[in-house]
Amino acid sequence: MKSTLECKENYDVKNLNLAEEGELKIEWAEKQMPVLKVIQDRFSKEKPFKGIKISACLHVTAETANLMKTLKLGGAQVCLCASNPLSTQDDVAAALVKFHKIPVFAMKGEDNVSYYNHINMALEHSPQITLDDGADLVSTIHTKRKDLLENILGGTEETTTGVIRLRSMEKNQALKYPIIAVNDAKTKHLFDNRYGTGQSTIDGILRATNILLAGKSFVVVGYGWCGRGIAMRARGMGARVIVVEVDYLKALEAFMDGYEVYNIKEAAKLGDIFVTATGNINCIRKEHVKSMKDGVILCNSGHFNVEIDLAEIEKITAKKRKLREYVEEYLFSDGKKIYILGEGRLINLASAEGHPALVMDMSFANQALAVKYILDFHKQLENKVYKVTDSIDKEIAKLKLHTLGIEIDKLTKEQEDYLSSWEMGT
Repeated sequence: MKSTLECKENYDVKNLNLAEEGELKIEWAEKQMPVLKVIQDRFSKEKPFKGIKISACLHVTAETANLMKTLKLGGAQVCLCASNPLSTQDDVAAALVKFHKIPVFAMKGEDNVSYYNHINMALEHSPQITLDDGADLVSTIHTKRKDLLENILGGTEETTTGVIRLRSMEKNQALKYPIIAVNDAKTKHLFDNRYGTGQSTIDGILRATNILLAGKSFVVVGYGWCGRGIAMRARGMGARVIVVEVDYLKALEAFMDGYEVYNIKEAAKLGDIFVTATGNINCIRKEHVKSMKDGVILCNSGHFNVEIDLAEIEKITAKKRKLREYVEEYLFSDGKKIYILGEGRLINLASAEGHPALVMDMSFANQALAVKYILDFHKQLENKVYKVTDSIDKEIAKLKLHTLGIEIDKLTKEQEDYLSSWEMGT
């Protein structure tokens, strides 16, 4: 792989010859993204982003490609880099470059050096608005490219992990421009995180291993919206689901939802398959692995590959070998083996294709409208992390129902008066 810093073209993708296949994927995804298409048609006519430069650090997938098309058709000058070394669809990256003239800096399987080189190349675009998924782009700007800050109007953040990082920056007064937490929109986390992550995580595990889930003890570490979705789908496949949590309320909710709840020390002895979805570091450590059964499978569905402590696990590993494309076997001195999927990176994009387009439709509609909101109101925003406005959330929900052919009721005048009155009782 050539160094991006030596790349003479205004892109760095694996192979432009893959572009036709990628374009078909983009077209297929578009058919499942009717809300974004409505917004795209609106932006195409209004050109709200004319002359605005946007740099995006997102998973380079067919769904993301449709978001990039929407912003470009709205007049923006856009470029894209990957937000994870294993999440790029190389054919989609090629299609964006060849057919849509969008600069892309991403290759599946890139090393850490190339990953950050690609981020830096995207920042050479001198963006006025940033789109991020995990906050690596924003973090790089704030640490190594502070020269760009004065021209940035604002940005958006797609995922839980990134929002956590950015709220920490805000708390420490380190955040230098406003960010809209797209992840916190109800039409994002209630659907994308739960139904998208739930289905795509199971999809990733099955593509990597081709195992049967029915009858297996399936441990979900973390019961946020992503963990809820994974647990729900695993149970639907016939698995015995165990939840591990550090939050009292979430642990209670998991129990009331019908799952077994244990601490990680006890769950380690019971599980056949372990999935982390916490956004935190070192949730599964070597002391847990030591008590696990022979042949267990470990994988991660959080954004970064930090939830399984691979460095410490490798210290107690006698031998490691690759059995399948996304399956590595760790052999210990006592003869026990464990299997880690996708290098501990987010399994739904490492070995599968990520969330279905139908649910990403709402997430990327949020992104598109949040970018428009930043453009319209950046002068009124402080250097804080903001939630998506209720009006945007409601508009997307309304559009989604409309595209699904669903009509709902409206309150009568009498009902509105009743809800707004404190005088009316029984």
